[in-house]
Amino acid sequence: MIKALRGTKDILPDEISLWQRIEVIGRDIFNIYGYKEIRTPIIEEASLFIRSIGDATDIVQKEMYIFSDRGNRIIALRPEATASIARAYIENSLFQAGGVAKLFYIGPMFRSERPQQGRQRQFYQIGVEAIGSDNPFIDAEVIALSARFLERLGVEKFHVKLNSLGCQKDKIRIMEKHKESFRPYLEKLCETCKNRFDKNVLRIFDCKEDSCKAIAQNVKVESALCSDCAEHFEKVKVGLNAIGVEYTMDNKIVRGLDYYTRTVFEITQESLGAKDAICAGGRYNNLVKELGGKDTPAIGFAFGMERLVLALGDGLKFKVKSSRVDVFVAIAGDMLYNEAFKLLDSLRNAGISGEIDYDTKSLKAQMRKAEKLGAKFVVILGEEEFKNKRVVIRDMENSSQKEVELVNLIAELC
Repeated sequence: MIKALRGTKDILPDEISLWQRIEVIGRDIFNIYGYKEIRTPIIEEASLFIRSIGDATDIVQKEMYIFSDRGNRIIALRPEATASIARAYIENSLFQAGGVAKLFYIGPMFRSERPQQGRQRQFYQIGVEAIGSDNPFIDAEVIALSARFLERLGVEKFHVKLNSLGCQKDKIRIMEKHKESFRPYLEKLCETCKNRFDKNVLRIFDCKEDSCKAIAQNVKVESALCSDCAEHFEKVKVGLNAIGVEYTMDNKIVRGLDYYTRTVFEITQESLGAKDAICAGGRYNNLVKELGGKDTPAIGFAFGMERLVLALGDGLKFKVKSSRVDVFVAIAGDMLYNEAFKLLDSLRNAGISGEIDYDTKSLKAQMRKAEKLGAKFVVILGEEEFKNKRVVIRDMENSSQKEVELVNLIAELC
């Protein structure tokens, strides 16, 4: 038997209603904030991610799915969406519309990492990107949007953590300060982090080795923001305070992907345990220019859908009703099957969801199936009734039934 690949998972019909509900709530609140949906390809040139994410990151070095196609192009399955959207923004000249391009996305990403609870090798993200403004109140809006989304979903006990990496010059100074902090522990770091020490010391904070995590937890971190970036960050906090978004400062949130600058943030959720991050985001003011576009500031975030499902637990499942069948068409006698099939088609054309038994079982078995499907009504075609152009409607909720004329059936059901 062929099984799903390790690190991939089928989302079955019993589960999908919860996923769809998350998507519906996401689309609704994103639209309220002025964001429009964008869909980018799952495959991209690998160089897009190597240039944007950084060649010293785990994603590029260890986790990205890369292959050569028949044209000998080096292709990657997208490990994240921001670089693809920045590429689409440039390629499709979205900047010509003027103002801020507000975009949201929902879709699968791919990373070859160890499968764990809430993270698969094929995983799903829902997120936004606001491209075209460095206004600190855009930062506040994006962070607020992530928090409001969780509130709408009914996720509780989440915490917004905030930091600023400053501009590129600040980031270099911050990295030098981190190097001095980590230098006394250099020999105790894992081999990968010893390389990170020189290439991108911020990546040490993302290491999964217990020894490195303990060191990172204890090192002293100081801010090194220039006056412009410090002022920008203060205005971000002013904006958040003005609209009542609670947050805590955490200088160890560094967002190891190379494209991040200035504001960075994470949202954690208590029920997720050690891997408690449910959302991450930040500003990437240099990415569009690095990919060949104009100098264009931007900010965004992404939620892991699997993490959202875990955080919700049973909380939303009770609010999400599984899709019910409006009408089950049953027949008392095989001779009427063709007529029942035609009737079912007319109901569906009228916008009424319907089902029929395809196994020509007894009427009693058909009624059991209708009950299992959660049908609101059963329309029963009997030979005598049908000769008189009438059918029986049975209300499955109160177990009552009545005869109606065929011409009035749709009106009765609506």
